[in-house]
Amino acid sequence: MESINRLDTSKLSNEIKLLLEIIKMEDGTDLLVEHRHRFNNIDWELFLQLVCHHRIYPYITPKLKRMNRNLIPTEIVEAIYHLYKKNTFQMLHFCGEMELVNQVLSENDIRSLMLKGPNLAKDLYGDISLRTSSDLDILISIKDIDKVDLILCNLGYVKDEYIQTILDDWKWRHHHFTYFHAEKGIKLEVHWRLNPSPSKEPRFDELWDRRKFGSSTNHPIFSLSNEDRFLFLVTHGARHGWSRLRWLVDIKQLVSLELDWPKLIKLLKRHDCEQIGGQALILATQLLNTTVSAVMVPLTKGNKPKKLAKQAIFYLTRMVNLHAIEVPLDISKYHSKHLFSLMSLKQKCIHLLSMLHPFYTDLETLPLPKKLHFLYFPLRPILLIWRRVAKPSVH
Repeated sequence: MESINRLDTSKLSNEIKLLLEIIKMEDGTDLLVEHRHRFNNIDWELFLQLVCHHRIYPYITPKLKRMNRNLIPTEIVEAIYHLYKKNTFQMLHFCGEMELVNQVLSENDIRSLMLKGPNLAKDLYGDISLRTSSDLDILISIKDIDKVDLILCNLGYVKDEYIQTILDDWKWRHHHFTYFHAEKGIKLEVHWRLNPSPSKEPRFDELWDRRKFGSSTNHPIFSLSNEDRFLFLVTHGARHGWSRLRWLVDIKQLVSLELDWPKLIKLLKRHDCEQIGGQALILATQLLNTTVSAVMVPLTKGNKPKKLAKQAIFYLTRMVNLHAIEVPLDISKYHSKHLFSLMSLKQKCIHLLSMLHPFYTDLETLPLPKKLHFLYFPLRPILLIWRRVAKPSVH
């Protein structure tokens, strides 16, 4: 990919650069011979924090075992190995729950697709222990939302009622509900969309027709096709600024599998995200030495994929957690601009128009009976000005 402008990684810390080199290496001797100098002046506590933050410890554990033991302090290697073992047990725990939930949904004639979790780890890495997962993600048809809610409640799950909605805007402003099982310590996300608005994406029936069968469990479990999975993973990673290297390693693993690239490129173009696919390939190639064949190169052409890839480097210069309760103001502002730049022109128009739709904050500002909620459309500009005058910090 000589035509791609090189990404500026000069602002990355030595610790993150070392982590990238370990991820890239195929053999433990690679670093010993070519990159031994990278082990000098390393803050090993920071290195360990980065390994944890990027959720990459399962992937690098086998690599560390092949390396010269004098390169990394023993206590750091042992700490990473401890995390690896803990993750293995968690993934086995998730496997059992994934099969149980899937079986119950199937028995109730509910079609479901596993988006991440053990299924993704098995398909991409060949071993569920080589990828982390903090929850289970299931995609269903939106028409089955109420039935699934009842089923999960009967299984002991409790819904997190954090979504506040008005005029059913949850259907497009959001894309999943979250459930917790206190006794099992499992979080489960039920998706009716792959991404929130203004994403343009395949309908559930299309995804179901292209589904692939997973053979890692006794009961049949279905997941996205490789092409649909690529679309999902690149849009998900981009939406989070590729702030965890785990998501980029997923892309590295996925492109090594058999994908119908002409079909995939058409899929990405149809859903206005070919530039995001290009961003992912540029990042995976230049940061992780991912092999990109000639058929993939068209996605990386043009200025936008390169610009988006350069913007994503910001998220690797520090440990960015976009799910934190309080995201630093500079990161929040940068991320808002980056999200907007990811959109196609059509998506930007839809996003701007969606700002005219009432928000739940309008209901809080001026409570009206449900049958009069339609009045929030003409009232929204007035209520927005009122809130900014009364409380400048409120959305």
